Amino acid sequence: MATGVLATALLLPLQADAKIEIAIPEVSEAIQTNVRAFLSLTRYAERDDVTAEVMSRLQRRIVSETRQALEPLGFYDPNVTYDVKQEGAVWKVTIHIEPGRPVRLSEVNINVTGAGAEDRAIRELLDQQEIKPGLRLNHGTYERVKGNLVRVAKNEGYLDAKLTRHDLVIDRFERRATVDLEADTGERYLFGDIDIAQDVITDEAMRRLLRMQPGDPYTLDTLLRTQYTLDDTQYFSVVDIESGDPDPVTRTVPITVTAEPSRKHRYAASVGYGTDTKARGKFTWDNRRVNEDGHKFKLELLGSSIVSDLTGRYVVPVMDIALEKLEFTGTLRDEELGDTQSKRAEVSAGLTQVQGRWQRVLKVALAEEETIEADNTSSTNFYIVPSIAYSTLPSYIVGGRRRPYSFSAELRGSPETLGSDASFLQLRLKGERIFDMSELWHLHLRSELGLSRIAATSDLPASQRFFAGGEGSVRGFALNELSPKDDQGRTVGGRNLVTGTVEVVRDLPRNFGVAAFYDIGNAFDDFSDPMLEYSAGLGVRYNIAVATFGVDVAQALSESGRSPRFHLYIATQF
Repeated sequence: MATGVLATALLLPLQADAKIEIAIPEVSEAIQTNVRAFLSLTRYAERDDVTAEVMSRLQRRIVSETRQALEPLGFYDPNVTYDVKQEGAVWKVTIHIEPGRPVRLSEVNINVTGAGAEDRAIRELLDQQEIKPGLRLNHGTYERVKGNLVRVAKNEGYLDAKLTRHDLVIDRFERRATVDLEADTGERYLFGDIDIAQDVITDEAMRRLLRMQPGDPYTLDTLLRTQYTLDDTQYFSVVDIESGDPDPVTRTVPITVTAEPSRKHRYAASVGYGTDTKARGKFTWDNRRVNEDGHKFKLELLGSSIVSDLTGRYVVPVMDIALEKLEFTGTLRDEELGDTQSKRAEVSAGLTQVQGRWQRVLKVALAEEETIEADNTSSTNFYIVPSIAYSTLPSYIVGGRRRPYSFSAELRGSPETLGSDASFLQLRLKGERIFDMSELWHLHLRSELGLSRIAATSDLPASQRFFAGGEGSVRGFALNELSPKDDQGRTVGGRNLVTGTVEVVRDLPRNFGVAAFYDIGNAFDDFSDPMLEYSAGLGVRYNIAVATFGVDVAQALSESGRSPRFHLYIATQF
């Protein structure tokens, strides 16, 4: 119960008004938050005109309101006391709570009936076991699970889903509770007629963009994927997808898609800076709709201290026009790679296709490349390079939860039998995996592997050689610093590549983050003696809508005597 301090204060008729400070020590943050939400005192905490009379009325509610606040957290027999003191212009209220032994779940029965009983999303929800025997009773968790049973079922197209039983029985004396939940999904609804209102591209092309067709199972995920897909095409400035009233007889839901055109031409420029590239800039011109079939054209001009590039692309959508395309590309590129230089003119044609959850690219490139070696000797050769590549599709395209991994593989070669001046064969593999250890902690794993088969490295054009080092590779070393060297110690590129990264990231408020990482890798000619280099470091991340800023400090560990190396990158868009 309260001390006699307040009663004494009430006897002083000239006592000044004051504001309230509330302290709830010795309990968890969850308990503090709930108690503050229930307390009448909280509504007066920011006021500075609380009189002794008002304070007397508020303090009489402390015990009952605190006990009410603890019940949703499973504590039904707490011991609550409090102290109230006035110090100058502040009423200081300290609430002491001994929660006592909580009520625990002794029996939990959750059952789903109906056509969706074995639906994947519903089974995943049940497998999470947010409420199970032995856990402390938490009314918020119970209500969330109860609501999610119906919500997930409706999202999966079982629009008649409902709870048929929801019993929570609490035995305060024995401090135990039993849960009985049962949901009936009913039958699944299908997509009905799909009406489209737009004059941006042909109706046939528009319907090939949709992730659903009449007769497909109705799901919220499908509607979201369609929204993302239409937005990504850049054909439209506004896309509105509306579901009509479900028809309980045919069990169908009509859909209306409305879209307005985006600007046909888009111009963009970006500038940035990085310790690897120094200042850099890019100018882009997009013709988003060359015609009503959705053809596109893009021109890019890129410049930095180590590379200049002019590339034009003409894209012809085919089949699933959001993902599959025939692309014709022309490129002029001048690039420094370690102590070598590549000057390349290239034209190519590539066909991108979707196969299940994979994207395949079949491509053939014709290139004339001048390779200037580290000793200033040069050679110009003509190459015909067919290639095949596979990569994982974005999760929002294929449906389901966000995929925490990505993988790509490419096989390319240049056979002399097709007219190339030299033959080579290459395999490139790249993968990344993110593990969410908690809401704020994340583990990032990255790896890259490159293999070449060729008679001599000098027969390999500079653009096809492997280099390591720099941001995105082995930090602590300069960009493209790691590779085989000539007899003068100059980097010339290698036939093979291995890199790997282990990075732990901690999210911080206001879009900040910190990271600790370990990098390993090198480019080399012979797998029998790869001479892997390695480093470790710390980084800071900051992301906003129009810019990305990052600083990594990495220390090379495989070579003694090196100073830490900063990797700084800043990019803005306007």
